[in-house]
Formats: sequence, C-alpha cells, structure tokens
Amino acid sequence: MSIAPLNILVMSAEMVPFAKTGGLADVVGALPKALKAQGHDVRVAMPRYGRIDPARFQLETVVPPYPVPMDDRTIPAHIKQAKISSSGGDLPVYMIDNADYYEREGIYMYEDDADRFIFFCRAVLEGMKQLNWQPDVIHCHDWHTAIVPNWLKTIYKHDPFYANTACVYTIHNLAYQGIFGYRVLEIAGVDEYGFIAHPDIPHLNDVVDFMGRGIYYADIINTVSPTYASEILSPEFGEGLDPLLCDRRDRLYGVLNGIDTELYNPATDTYIAAQYTSTTLEKKLTCKLALQQEAGLRMSPSTAVIGVISRLADMKGFDLIEQAAEPLLRYHDVQLIVLGTGDQRHHDRMNELHARFPHQVATVLTFNAELAHKIYAGSDMFLMPSRIEPCGLGQMIALRYGTIPIVRETGGLADTVRNYEPASGLGNGFSFQPYEAMALYTTLIRALETYRYHDIWRQLVLQAMSADHSWERSAQRYTELYQQAIAARRR
Repeated sequence: MSIAPLNILVMSAEMVPFAKTGGLADVVGALPKALKAQGHDVRVAMPRYGRIDPARFQLETVVPPYPVPMDDRTIPAHIKQAKISSSGGDLPVYMIDNADYYEREGIYMYEDDADRFIFFCRAVLEGMKQLNWQPDVIHCHDWHTAIVPNWLKTIYKHDPFYANTACVYTIHNLAYQGIFGYRVLEIAGVDEYGFIAHPDIPHLNDVVDFMGRGIYYADIINTVSPTYASEILSPEFGEGLDPLLCDRRDRLYGVLNGIDTELYNPATDTYIAAQYTSTTLEKKLTCKLALQQEAGLRMSPSTAVIGVISRLADMKGFDLIEQAAEPLLRYHDVQLIVLGTGDQRHHDRMNELHARFPHQVATVLTFNAELAHKIYAGSDMFLMPSRIEPCGLGQMIALRYGTIPIVRETGGLADTVRNYEPASGLGNGFSFQPYEAMALYTTLIRALETYRYHDIWRQLVLQAMSADHSWERSAQRYTELYQQAIAARRR
C-alpha cells in the first residue's frame, strides 16, 4: 500500500558532516536521506555551532533575524541553510544561528546548555512559521529536543500552525537525560504546568528531566533497537525512568538503526589496501597484511587479528577486555588492535598491554576515520562486549566487511549478531550473555577455534556479508511510526 508523502521535520543537536560527538550524528545524517528517497519532504534542523564553517558548507541565510520567546523577553535568531545531496534530491538542513549561544569551541558541556537547547527548539518552531513550511510530524532526537513534544501539548496546543503536527521522540541513550532545576521551566514558558509527578519516580517531582518530558508527551516513542526497547522497561536498564516507560509501553517501539552502505562498502572503499566482495575474499588478506604492517604488528596471514573501535569505557566492556586480554595474548596466536579514546585508566591499561606484548597489541588512542575503515577490512574479528549498547553500528559495519563480531547479547548487538552454532552452521558471529570476563574469554576461544578451520570460517564470513543493514528498511519502519503518531495526535 502506497503512503502519501509527508512533511517531516527532523530536529537534532548534531548531524554528520556538520557536527558529531557520537552515533546520533550518524543516524541523523543517514535517516533523512533514506526518507527523502521514499518521496517525503524531509528537512533537518540543528544549531549552527561555531565549528561549522559557512564557506565550507556554502551556508546561505534563508530567514533574517526574528524574535524567539525566552522567559519574559525575546532573543533574535536567524536561519542559515545547507543542502545535502541524496538520491531523492537535495535535503535542506536549517541551522539556527545565534552567536551568544553557539559561537563556541565545543557543542555540549556548558553551564547554560538548558538555555541553549530550549532556544534552539523554540527558534525552530517559530522559524518554520517564518518559512511557512508546516510539518506533518516532528521527529525529535534525545534530550536536547525533548521540550518540543511538551510544547506541542501545552503552549502550542491552540496554535493553528501546529494543530495537526504529531511528534515522534527517539531515545538514543537513556543514560543522558538532561536534568536541570525549576528555573528551566520558566525559561521554557511551561512553569504554570509544573513538574511531571510520578508516584514511582520521586525525583521527577523536583527536577526538570527533559528526557522524561519527551517520553511523557510524545505521540510515539521509540529507541534504536527492539531489544533495547524491551530492556529499558526494567530497572537494570531504565535509568530511573522505567516506571514512566512502562506506563507508555503501548506507544514504545524499537527500530534498528541502519548503516551508510555507500560509505561502508568493501567493494568501493578507497581507504583500504584492496577492495573486495564476497566473491573475491582472498583480497581481504591483502587488507589484513597491510593493517598489520601499519599497526607495527608481525605480518602473519594465519594469526587472528581482533579489532576494537570504541570509546574506552566500562559501559563498552573494557573492564572485561582488560581481564581477558592477558591470558588470551599469552597463550594464543592472536593480535589486538584498539582504536579510540576514553577513560584515562583504560588508556593506561591498553598502553601497558602494548608495552608487554609489543608484537601482539597496537593501541591508537585517538580517532582516525581512515584507520577505522582499515580495521574493519583487515581484522578477522571485531570485539564489542558492551554492558549497555542501545544499538551499535560497529558490529553492523564489521558484518558488511566480513569481519566476524564477538559481542555480548544486549540491545542492538542481540538483534544483529546471531551466535554461530557448529551443528547447524548457522549464525554470523559469536555472543555471550553474562557480563563476566570468563564468559568473554571462553567466547573468544570458541571464535579462535572456529577460525582454525578455513572452510568453515569462510562460510561464516559469507553469512556475515549477506546481512542487510541498510537504512531503507529502517526508514520504512519510521514512516509507519509517523503515520501512527499522526493518528494518535488526531485522536
């Protein structure tokens, strides 16, 4: 059944290629393009941070300064526009510009972050009126835009411009909720409505929890994988908001993120030593040897190379990696390459492992996009033993490159990696459940034992590369959620 095209406004604090601190930017950079390809009129709104060069991105002013209500005064904003090319045509990106709020070195972690993102959200809603472009649905991402569903049900409730506008709210990581004091309600103009009261969440009665307000007011709520959507209904993963999420579980969905299959494609990747497909897997060995050489490791076709591209943090399982690493490196023919930054104690531990096993461990404690591609292509295995992983993109990229993921069964990792079963030959990776170093270690040994059998491993690689994690399917599911949100709004 064909669906009539929708006017979709996507609001986010970040988006590639303009500003990125994490996976949120990748999602907002890819999903709108996939929606555009389906025939929808899609537009993105984000702040114009100081690091976004107007000349480089050919920004043009499309709305001159206009007043934005903030507390008992107005503050001027203007809108600059960039365009992103996509298969469905140019995608407009509206950037809210205000030097006082956004002309800074960074994106987050300022004392006035609440003011900055309230201003951004209010400027977007008022700016759409200036542009006379009326969205059917506003798709809000994470706490920075969570005031919007709140406003659509309060101060914009009787505004004819937004009378029929629905709101979908996406949780990328429930741990980052945007918690502030009462003064924020006054700045946002919703102080007359007070705090959100919930008998099972006492803290909501005396703080402004932006994430909580987004969950409470949105027409539809979703998160970035089906398993994570189930997990956050429990105290273990709910970050204190599980009672509220349980109240709204009839409007809570999980939609798996996709990956950019043009950017991550071993057949066309210009970063890697040799381009390859599932029919030319022998060229993957060329990528492996080149990676070993660049990383300063012993060049050995038979040695299993395990890649890690991650933030170095306990949440990502680095406490498990550090416990399992020494016996693994001491007793097995294996090499470990780690790329990323994070907690200093994990930096120190990785550097220590490199010093003790210089021909087996390479640590690059920064982020390097080109090297990341080389690790995806040149590794035999890809390690993600996360304690919490709402979706995860690394394991999906690894699958596309025929690099076998080793993961803990949580969130999106559980939804994308199927544990290899020797009896049936089915699966596309290796997984474990208990968050324990021994569980990780025994899973690594299973993978290394399977790696010894060339024909079996080759079949496993082919199964991994056959997975479809493009944005097309996810975008179709989001279109369905937009329709549900519109229906809910009308009711």
